[in-house]
Amino acid sequence: MLYYSTNLQAQPVTFREALLKGLAPDRGLFMPRELPTISAEELRRFSDLDYADIAFEVTRKFLYTEMAESDLLAIVKDAYTFLIPLEPVYERKYVMRLDQGPTASFKDFAARMMGRLMQYFLRQEERNLLILTATSGDTGSAIANAFYGLENIKVVVLYPEHEVTERQRKQMTTLAKNIQIIAINGKFDDCQALVKRAFADPELASLPLSSANSINIGRLLPQMLYYVYAYAKLRHTAEDEQIIFSVPSGNFGNLMGGLLAKHIGLPVKKFVVATNENDEFPVFLATGDYEKIVPSRNCISSAMNVGHPSNVARLIALYGGNMDETGQIHQKPDFDRLRKDIYAVSISDAETQETIKQVYTDHHLLLEPHGAVAWAGLSHYFNAFPQDAAAEQMCVAIETAHPAKFPVEIRQILGFDPELPPSLEGLEEKPEFFVTLPNSYTAFRQFLQEHY
Repeated sequence: MLYYSTNLQAQPVTFREALLKGLAPDRGLFMPRELPTISAEELRRFSDLDYADIAFEVTRKFLYTEMAESDLLAIVKDAYTFLIPLEPVYERKYVMRLDQGPTASFKDFAARMMGRLMQYFLRQEERNLLILTATSGDTGSAIANAFYGLENIKVVVLYPEHEVTERQRKQMTTLAKNIQIIAINGKFDDCQALVKRAFADPELASLPLSSANSINIGRLLPQMLYYVYAYAKLRHTAEDEQIIFSVPSGNFGNLMGGLLAKHIGLPVKKFVVATNENDEFPVFLATGDYEKIVPSRNCISSAMNVGHPSNVARLIALYGGNMDETGQIHQKPDFDRLRKDIYAVSISDAETQETIKQVYTDHHLLLEPHGAVAWAGLSHYFNAFPQDAAAEQMCVAIETAHPAKFPVEIRQILGFDPELPPSLEGLEEKPEFFVTLPNSYTAFRQFLQEHY
């Protein structure tokens, strides 16, 4: 199975090459040239499997030519050792909590498997990697924790200095060893631009660079899995039963995992794409015109403060179009198919806060800002399509981080501190290790040349 670049100017590569390169040489993003399929019979069988076994069954469809099945099974069993609660809210409406991993974020699902796959291939090739990644919140801590202590991988994480919570920051900055954290005086999009520029810089050609952002295809394959898991565990006996997912969307890696799952056979009726006030995608879907938001708008759902999501290029490619890394669309996607599969809505901070309050009051369900955006998006969808609010319709809103990562917002809205999960205990007392750089590519390149 080969992977092509969304910029269409690079040679197709294997998964191993795509994983270790991160970004294609033409600055595009890798996508599978062909997709396998999941049959209805397999989905029925998945209902009786645990998460790791479902992960194995799905990912082996992509990796069967790249590694022994026994090795892949060992990797997924090691990666997925935590719960994935599907919390009932009312009727067949659920919240899937992806916050039970070691950094209390959905990014753990991709980071842990990607790190183990990278380590597997690097050991075979007896070489090292320098991972560059940008984070708007949870990616950095998940990547840092997943790669912490690996001898043949070093990690550099860039984050916007004033747009992550204290707990998100400390999950990254208290590690050290092979993990270097850099605070950038700018936005997430600035951090992402610095990383992408470094990949294309001939002066850094001697560095073994790769990425662990959702620009890396190694992040997307694991993110298909919880969509398949949710359907397998919640489905009834009807073979034609469909599910609706509401996905809080920032850099659109989470959504792309779901769309890939749909395109290999998962019976998804609709994806509700819920953004915060960075509404470039809802506007694009409504009008056909794509305009980046520069600078991105600072919202309380901080991991979604993205004015130009990298993975929109993949989404457009999946629907027959072409977008380059700058956001320029060279061929428009099939909007009829896009609008059939996707409903997009922008949720304001005020509505996010009101949703947290209302859902806790009505259902005693504690959401954090990103999960609240997803739940609010689902409510908007029900208003637009009331037939899909029916009691028998299966719907899942995705909660992407633990509420305890947002204590200030929860305290202001609900008047109490959310209980800490074990992964967040003791962070306040740990020393931090990070550096601060200006929003300057020259400064960033100089730092890499001096330290690596």
